Amino acid sequence: MTIGEMLAATVPMARTLNLEFVETTPEKAVVALPDQGDFHNHVGGPHAGAMFTLGESASGAIVLAAFGDQLSRAVPLAVSAEIAYKKLAMGPVTATATLGRPAADVVAELDAGQRPEFPVAIAIQRGDGAVTGEMTVIWTLRPNG
Repeated sequence: MTIGEMLAATVPMARTLNLEFVETTPEKAVVALPDQGDFHNHVGGPHAGAMFTLGESASGAIVLAAFGDQLSRAVPLAVSAEIAYKKLAMGPVTATATLGRPAADVVAELDAGQRPEFPVAIAIQRGDGAVTGEMTVIWTLRPNG
């Protein structure tokens, strides 16, 4: 099962919004939100909440890709999130997530018995490439036990 398939199977909001996991690697995750009238706002574009969920889902996908091998000893959890809506989003939108710290540094902190925190940066773009939103989600790997 791919990370996208796993998230679609285990995260009801990802299924509800029909998110498409386009690319999921430890270096980058790309998730698309199709244009769907049921999730439009008052001006006919994707609702802010749908775009937030899109960005958070992209961040979760890269966290699983980068740290999936740590799941036996730590649980990834979102700690906080911030989003800025930059331009009007219309039509389908895509979120691209990247890690803000090298994964090896995060694992080294986990190895040292710490609870590492790390940012994931997300850019949300419409079809013409314009960035309509920027988001940062701070994640942690909470050690089991």
